[in-house]
Parts: sequence; C-alpha cells; structure tokens
Amino acid sequence: MNKDMIYSAPIEKLGDFTFDENVAEVFPDMIQRSVPGYSNIITAIGMLAHRFVTANSNVYDLGCSRGAATLSARRHIQQPNVKIIGVDNSPAMVERCRQHISAYHSDIPVEILCDDIRNIEIKNASMVILNFTLQFLPPEDRQLLLEKIYQGLNPNGVLVLSEKFRFEDESNNELLIDLHHQFKRANGYSELEISQKRTALENVMRTDSVEIHKVRLKNVGFSHVELWFQCFNFGSMFAVK
Repeated sequence: MNKDMIYSAPIEKLGDFTFDENVAEVFPDMIQRSVPGYSNIITAIGMLAHRFVTANSNVYDLGCSRGAATLSARRHIQQPNVKIIGVDNSPAMVERCRQHISAYHSDIPVEILCDDIRNIEIKNASMVILNFTLQFLPPEDRQLLLEKIYQGLNPNGVLVLSEKFRFEDESNNELLIDLHHQFKRANGYSELEISQKRTALENVMRTDSVEIHKVRLKNVGFSHVELWFQCFNFGSMFAVK
C-alpha cells in the first residue's frame, strides 16, 4: 500500500483538495489513517447489502473512489440478477477502481462510470451507497440528489450515507475535531500534514450535523432513518424507503 505523503512538505500555494492522480495513488492509506472506523463501515456495507439487496435489482455506489464499498457489497450479495453501478468523477480513481474490481472474480457484474453523480439516473435500486460523498457536493445540491435516490429506490430499498459531521454544540464540536486530529497523529500524520489537509478541504467539504441529515432524509420521504455508527466526528446512517 502506497503511503500518503501528500501534505508532508510545506506547500507554497495550497489549492483546494482534489481527487487527482496523487490522491488516487495513496487513497487506501489516506482513508485508513484519516477516517476513524472506516474499515468497520466498509464491512457493515457488505452486511447491509446481504440484508437489503433483492433479486433483479441495481446497487449504486455513488462516489465509489477505488471500489472498497462496491467490493464489500458484491461479496455479500446472495440474490440473482443483480448489477452494481459505481460512479466517480475522478478519472484517476475510476481507472484504479476498474483494475481493483477486475482483480476479484464474481458473477455479479459491476459497471464503473466516470461521471458526476448528479447526472446519473437511479432506477430499480435496492441499495444506494453514499460513502463520504455527499459532503463534497455544494449544500444546495444535496437535497436534489437525495430526492433522485429516493425516487429510484424500490420499496424497502436502503440508502447508506456515511459522512463527516459537525455538531451544533460548539465545545463538543471542537472536542471531536481535536480527538480526530489526535487519531491522525497516532496514525503518523504530522502537525503540518494535519493543518495543510484541513486548509485544503475547507472550501470543498462543508459538513452537516446529524440532525440536518435526519431532517433532510425524512423530508425526502424516507420513513426509517438512523445513525448506526459513529466514531468522533465521522459516522454512517441508513435510510429505508
């Protein structure tokens, strides 16, 4: 696994964070060392796929990066005639995702599209995965995407939504940010790496609170919405139609 050294040296003009060639190359290391509980979430996506994916339906992984959630879902699906569609707008990620997925044999077809998730038609879906993806969309586009997902899900279909959260209580918010930075230090990131990454993400990742997510999902029409996992300011929710 290639080690994430992207922010280890001072960067004179620190641009916005992008999922470019450099990030795609080190992404598995970056996400394991940056997102507390990431591997638990990936494992549980497989368990949820086993429970919710039905025969003759589609599974969508929106913002699929290198395909970890897609592969976890595919390993656990027991139903016939299921297709998985992964979508990412980063050509570097898509290229690696296709290689990664083709390295594992399965009878379940996977199609990886290089496109903006807002352009994708969702239809006949029993499961949709948004694993740390919604937070990168402009806030005004989030409700529209969720409405489209809701319309495209079959009854009893599930949306899995993993996100970085912010908290209404300012002192709790600061504490959880601080614990997250401590987690990153424990995983070998320096103060420079932590602060440069934070600056690079500021304009491209605008986080919502758990309450905002719950209200938005209910407004879209989901009847059952729950936070099923949280570690510091990261977590995952499910919403069932």
